[in-house]
This record gives sequence, C-alpha cells and structure tokens, in this order.
Amino acid sequence: MVKSDINKFFENYLEKKGLFEDKKVLQSSYTPNNIPHREKEIKEIASMMAPALREEKPSNLFLYGKTGTGKTLSVLHVKEKLEKVSTSKKVGLKIFYLNCKLKKVADTEYRLIATLARQFGQNVPITGLPTDEIYRIFIESIDKESKNIILILDEIDQLVKKAGDEILYNLTRLNSELKNTQITFVGISNDLRFANDLDPRVKSSLTEEDINFPSYNALQLQDILNERSKKAFREKTIEQGAIEKCAALAAREHGDARRALDLLRVAGELAERENSEKLLIKHIDKAEEKIERDLISDVVSTLPKQSQLVLLSTFNLHDKMNSKIFTGDVYNLYKKLSSDVGLKPLTQRRMSDLIAELDMLGIINARVISKGRYGRTREISMTIPDSEIPDIKEGLTKWLNL
Repeated sequence: MVKSDINKFFENYLEKKGLFEDKKVLQSSYTPNNIPHREKEIKEIASMMAPALREEKPSNLFLYGKTGTGKTLSVLHVKEKLEKVSTSKKVGLKIFYLNCKLKKVADTEYRLIATLARQFGQNVPITGLPTDEIYRIFIESIDKESKNIILILDEIDQLVKKAGDEILYNLTRLNSELKNTQITFVGISNDLRFANDLDPRVKSSLTEEDINFPSYNALQLQDILNERSKKAFREKTIEQGAIEKCAALAAREHGDARRALDLLRVAGELAERENSEKLLIKHIDKAEEKIERDLISDVVSTLPKQSQLVLLSTFNLHDKMNSKIFTGDVYNLYKKLSSDVGLKPLTQRRMSDLIAELDMLGIINARVISKGRYGRTREISMTIPDSEIPDIKEGLTKWLNL
C-alpha cells in the first residue's frame, strides 16, 4: 500500500461510522455503576467494612473466586462508596488498592511497604534500605493521627508465591506496633485453596472472614453483556443471537465475565475490519479462535527454553509422522535441537516431566500408557488445531534463536 493509499484509507476510516459507541465499557479497567448478580456479595463486603465509619477496626476479609467472577469489581465499588461517605462525615479512613502482580510495585515485601510509605508522602527509594528500616518509616508515617486504613491486596497469592507467607504474618503484626492507627486487610485471590496452604499462625491472624464468588452462568453473563453492549455499541449493530453465543462460550469457559467481555470487544473489532455493518455471530466464533491463539502464544512465549525445545520437537514430529508420537521419539529430536541451541540436554525422565507440565497447561495431551515389560511411556497428541501450529512454531524458532 503506497503512501497516498494509506492516507485515503485513514480518511475513509474517519468518515465512516464504526460499530462502537464507547469501547472502554468492554475493557477490564472499566468500573460500571451497576454490577449485576453480585448484589449479595457487595452487601456482605459493605457490612464488613462499615465499622470503619464508626472508627472501629473491621475484620480482615478474603475474597475467593475464579478469574472474571467480579471480586475486584465488587470491592472497588464498595471502596468508592465508602470513601464518599467517610469524606462527607469527616471520618479518619484511608483505603488503598494494590495489585500484587504488578512488577516493581507490590511484588516483593520491600516494594509493597515502600509503595505504601510513598502513599503517605514518604520519599523512600525503590530498593536499598534494610527491610526493618522501610517498615519503621511506614509505621511512623501512618501513626501520626487516629485513623483506620483498609489495605486491599489483589492477587495476594502472587505476592506469597514470590515472597513467602511470612510477609502476611509481618503485615498482621503491624497493628501491635501502632498506637493511633488500625490496619485492616482485604485479600483477593483466584486460588480457592490459597488460605489452606498458609502457615497456621498466619492463617489464624489473617483470615477472619471470607466470601466466595461463584462463577457466572450463561444467563447471568447474558445480562452483563446486554448491559455493557448498550453503552459500548451503536444501536442495532449487533445481530440477534450474538450476545447469547458469546455468553454461552464464556460460560463453558468457567463462567468468566472478563472472557465474555473480551470476546465481544474482539468480535466488534473484527467486524469493523471487515467493514461489516453489524457484529455477526460468525464474528464471535472468529474472536474465540483469535483469543485462544493469542493466549496460547503468550503462554508458550514465557515457557523456559527447555520446555520450548520439547514443544518444538513435538510439533516437528507431528508434522512428519502420521502415526502416534511417544516420549522416546520426542527425546531423540529434542537432543538434536538442544545441540543446535547450545543447551545441555536433560535426561529423558526430566524431559518426560516437562511433557507432563505441557499437558497440564493444555498445550498438548500426554496420556501415560503401558508397554508391558518395556515399562511405561507417554502417548502425545495435539490439543492445538493444526492451522495454528505453524504460527506457534515460528514463534518458538524466534524465541530459541534457531
């Protein structure tokens, strides 16, 4: 496309009306005024946080549920309402939200406390001070006047995974060192077993109350999509049945509202690229394929190099062989590729463990079968459609510098 063609393309693009009215409404960062099918959970969160308005310390609270079940949305909704009331009534209350998955913000004990200290006006370095010192600065900064602090830690399991559960014990002990201030913790986790794996002393001091967020069903997802689509799209630009199809696909994938909204947004983008006057059911199907492909590509790109080598070996064998693929076949090719990349090959047993991990991620299917007196092996088949394998192989070749 020459320069003049590109200019004409952009001019035409601006002149024609798109399908979207406000695309932000379909993004995960958007907080709606109304949160359908979470009234009960929102009321529970509000009732547990309400004592802060009487300058009493609320109980620590944990919210559990799979991704896309409205945990963060619900707690931020309550946070906003609580802050408005506390400001109007001049109540000493500060509420902070931190996502523990964000790198260099709250992914280590030091960074977490340093980030909080900066919220209270302390100019502390990102790294460099002893941990005891950063705690001392934080305690001094928050204990100057009488108030309640509610600290919301989203994806708290990620913090514990990196820093250990000792950090939670240290945080809960802060109240014993404070004279004027009281801290309440609200933890949010996608891992339903998170609290069970904590050290008993940490669990007893931290998890006072908990709320479980169930997955949405297809009808509930329809309600959510219908409400958002009214603001996100221009009137009469969605084919009848498209919303229902989108909700059904997302309900099949664990009732994830975030997934449903992503599907609808990507479907709208694909429809616009095709110059379609409406978002059609076929665009929902195409969006699902694209999201699935992008998700697998993201997972594969972050795998350790040894796992990427095993996966590339498996793909190459799949291309060459019409028969079944076994661990031994993969290992022979894996050793050759290891040499090409300059990595020391693992033992066949260790490589077999990596195959099992790829199976757990859903990238391949590895079924353990018995070969009688020759022992056991894994029979490997593809879970990824053949049409998507070339793109992933191209990515693997690039990431491995082959």
